[in-house]
Amino acid sequence: MTVLVKEILRQAEPLSADEQLKLAALLIEQARKKASMPIVRRKWLDVAGAAPYPMTGEDAQDWVTRTRQEGDDERELQWRRKN
Repeated sequence: MTVLVKEILRQAEPLSADEQLKLAALLIEQARKKASMPIVRRKWLDVAGAAPYPMTGEDAQDWVTRTRQEGDDERELQWRRKN
């Protein structure tokens, strides 16, 4: 149980039984509405071009080349350690 839920329960303690039942009914109704809302799935085309180029200050091809080289270097080091 989260801290927020515990705090809400603590605040609901002084309510009468009738008020607690009304609160519970309202929370259930609210949760049902949220659960029935369709999940909006975004398409990649919706975000295409949203980030500036180059996003990290590095050209994409340079990044691919660098990370491949780093991977090759690491594998070679591991191979040499085993031999």
